[in-house]
Amino acid sequence: MTADEIRGAAQGTAPVPLSVLDLVTVGAGRTATDALRAGVELSRLAESRGYHRYWVAEHHSMPGVASSSPAVILAHLAAHTTRIRLGSGGVMLPNHAPLVIAEQFGTLEAMAPGRIDLGLGRAPGTDGATAAALRRTDRLHEGADDFPEQLAELTRFLDDDFPDGHPYSRIHAVPGPVQGTSPGGVQSPHRPPVWLLGSSGFSARLAAALGLPFAFAHHFSAQNTIPALDLYRESFRPSAVLDEPYALIGVSALAAEEEREARRQVMAAALNMVRLRTGRPGLVPTPEEAEAYEFSPMEREFIASWNSNVIHGTVDEVRSGLDDLQKRTGADELMITSHAHSPDLRLRSYELIADAYGLPTA
Repeated sequence: MTADEIRGAAQGTAPVPLSVLDLVTVGAGRTATDALRAGVELSRLAESRGYHRYWVAEHHSMPGVASSSPAVILAHLAAHTTRIRLGSGGVMLPNHAPLVIAEQFGTLEAMAPGRIDLGLGRAPGTDGATAAALRRTDRLHEGADDFPEQLAELTRFLDDDFPDGHPYSRIHAVPGPVQGTSPGGVQSPHRPPVWLLGSSGFSARLAAALGLPFAFAHHFSAQNTIPALDLYRESFRPSAVLDEPYALIGVSALAAEEEREARRQVMAAALNMVRLRTGRPGLVPTPEEAEAYEFSPMEREFIASWNSNVIHGTVDEVRSGLDDLQKRTGADELMITSHAHSPDLRLRSYELIADAYGLPTA
């Protein structure tokens, strides 16, 4: 693993590398199969247009989000792409045994050598009851509190370097480095880079202390973006992985030929978020349903705040918004997530953004 497997190169006139975060959203009237097929189309488009990486996020018990199993989805995408980096944005480490994650991502690395990223978060990616079912315990705070120890254990499994005398010193994540030390074995030169994900200062501080790349969830925690990035940069310690900080931010953005259509799609996505935040998760509603919905004053206040951090409109408006955000935050990479009921409009948004920056065409 080298810094070159972490850092991207800006394409066209984009100020920094552009990437994709896919939540594999399921719209009303559509199936999870439809959403997963759209993800394959989007990954191919992203690869052909010079987007740097394509990540999927772990969520559970949400009818409108079909990304409960990132490793499974990434294996599927690896079979349909050849160059673009693929990764988790992220896997929620407290939900899983570190050995299982090391095995899954070692397998992915064997499938797509040199193309796999392992982004890790410490949130459950769901509600408390579902997290308890995933972890088979209701002592959820322990999972978050133990995150640094879980991360250290996972890293040792990935590197196969538990010290002699450790209870796990004779346990190996396979596929992994142990195969290179076996008789006749050949060591792969690649190991999935570990990224830490965050929406506050905790992971920013930990990523800095370990010299790891950092991904911040600006798309749902915009008020914390600059403080977290400042903390990461100020506290960063060079490591064998990186000699200087590297931070990407997740950005919610949707471009359309007409500003009105972008606004309609964004309102539908906002209604979906209102329902999720009030304990009524469902499929992403249609724009027509959102237009007919009677929002309460409190819901309208929430939507105004939520949509203020969604860059949407014509492609010129979206490009300007992305440029301004990158200048304001100094992000080294922008990872764009586009929310719309229509998969075709989502694909078109990424295509329009690529055109706006003159990204290459395959």
